[in-house]
Order: sequence, then structure tokens, then C-alpha cells
Amino acid sequence: MRIGIHFWPLLLFTVLFNIRKNPESPVNEIRAIKIEGFAQGTSYHITYYSKDSLITKGQIESLFSNLDSSLSIYKPYSLINRFNNSASGVEMDEHLSKVVKRSIEIYKETHGIFDISIYPIVDAWGFGSRKISKMPSKEEIKSLMPCVGLDKLHIEGNKLVKNISCLKIDVNGIAQGYSVDVLAKFIESKGIYNYLVEIGGEIRVKGRKQPGGELMQIGIEQASENTITDQLQKILKMGDGAITTSGNYRKYIQNGNKKLSHLMDPKSGYPINNEMISITVRAPDAMSADGYDNALMGMGVKRGLKFVKKHKELEAYFIFHKPDGTIVDTASEGFYNENISSLK
Repeated sequence: MRIGIHFWPLLLFTVLFNIRKNPESPVNEIRAIKIEGFAQGTSYHITYYSKDSLITKGQIESLFSNLDSSLSIYKPYSLINRFNNSASGVEMDEHLSKVVKRSIEIYKETHGIFDISIYPIVDAWGFGSRKISKMPSKEEIKSLMPCVGLDKLHIEGNKLVKNISCLKIDVNGIAQGYSVDVLAKFIESKGIYNYLVEIGGEIRVKGRKQPGGELMQIGIEQASENTITDQLQKILKMGDGAITTSGNYRKYIQNGNKKLSHLMDPKSGYPINNEMISITVRAPDAMSADGYDNALMGMGVKRGLKFVKKHKELEAYFIFHKPDGTIVDTASEGFYNENISSLK
């Protein structure tokens, strides 16, 4: 049996700026300033509009380093790994506290479909920090399920406490969105209010392109059950807000001719297997969008649309396959609203 883990390097988004550089423009004229690089296993791009360069790449990478030291399961020294390796818990820093508290909220709102305590299962399937040579057996999954469930975790003051020593958490399903928000907050602390932050396709936008005042545009690339293409499915004009995507084509296990999604069902311990191909979520902040997109993938189209309708701060775009294999899409009523901050 050959098991291969496959990663698509980018999410569904293409940022469309259409910036024209004029070498004769005055030095003090507002212009687009870009910072880009590689972090958290993917690429990142920042564009902000200012007369002066107010942010350095070193400052951005220092933020990433602090985030990884708190939230990355791939860094042996990280705070989250200290928690996972502990018998009872750890004192949280600001990053872990915010991410865990928001994760608990989404866990409750989704009735356990989004559950960061799924890490023992994720790791067993080969999507954690260790490599596997074979798929987990039914007996192994059954033995790990008692370790799963955020009802087995609680907060005492600033301490994150586990009720059972084998409980471990993985915040990869929400931490990248949170990282986008952290970078956005830092940018605003410099007095910049027209910008776009993107990490691995997770995006947050504020303000407009300068000096013309046009809305920023986000292109959603076409996707099938197996791949993404360079062709655009939709183009959105974005006001203030965030947009993220989760898809089962981006990261999967190849088991013979069968592809198994990296998205796990916390109720069964097995990969999610429904009609969904991808979900794109718009929300006021990227951490929320990132958390809910994973939950909506697990819900499926019908249940997901009902959930979004009840949560007025959210909008979503679904790509899925019908029983006959046809790939179709649908969206919640307000998904194409230009200004996400108007959603209430």
C-alpha cells in the first residue's frame, strides 16, 4: 500500500491589483508598497498604500516567528506542543489564548463539527507532524477517539487545562486566519488603513486602492474535485473584511485510486466524505472566516447554507458535486456584497 500526502501550494485566490507604475511620480505621492515572502509553509503577500515605506520585511517575519513559537505544531519548542506534551496544561500567551477561545466558540456554535482537539486523529492519518507508513486501523482510531472533544478542555484564569492527559490540539484550521489578523492589526498600528494581507490565500482587506479609490479585487479560481486551474470562476470587489477558502482537493492522502481528505470528522475519526469540493467564506475577520470554512466543509451544502443564514456576519460560496458527478456552485444571498463590514 502506498500512501502519499499531496499539498496544493495556494488557495483559490488571486489578488487583482492592476497597478501601473509611473517612474516620474513624485516621491511623496501615495503608492502601493509590497512585502512578500515565505512563512507558515506557504507564501505571503502584503500590499499597503502610503507615501512612505513604514513597515519592513524584518518586522513582518518577526511577527511570524512569534506566532510560530506559540501556535505551530511543526516547531518542537512551541507553546502548543508544550501543551500537547503536558499531563495537565500550560499558561497561555496572547496568541494561544485568543485562538483557543475563538475555537471553543466555533466548536459550540457548530455542535462539535469544528474541533481543535482532533489532533490525535489528524496525526494518525499522517496530517500532523509525523510521517506514517500505513493508514490507521479501525482499532487505532477507536482507541484515539476518547482523547477527542473540546468538552475535555477548559480554561482556568490564563491556564489551558486538559481533563485527560492524551488530549492534544491542532489549531491549523484557524491559526492562519488569525495570523492574517495579527499582521493587519500591526499594519494599522502604523497608521495605514488601505491595505491587503494574504497568507496562503487567506485574505484581509481594508480601505481601497490608492490614489484612485477603487475597490480591491479578489479572483476566485476555478476548482474541480481534483485540482485548481488558472482560470477565474468569480471576481469579487472587496470592501473591509476577510475571505478564506477550505477545500478537499488541496491536501489529501492517496490510497490506491482513492483520495482521502485531510479534513476529519471529529465524530467518527475518519476523513470527511460528502459532496463538498470547496467553501469560500467572507467574514469581518480572517480568524472567524478560517474557522468557519472548515466547519462548513463538514456540514455540506444544505446544512451549511442554513448555518450561514443564521449567522448574519457570514457569507459563503460553495463548490460541490451533485450525485451524478456534475460540479456546480451556489452562494448565500449576500456573498457578493462589496462591503463585508456592512454585514450584521
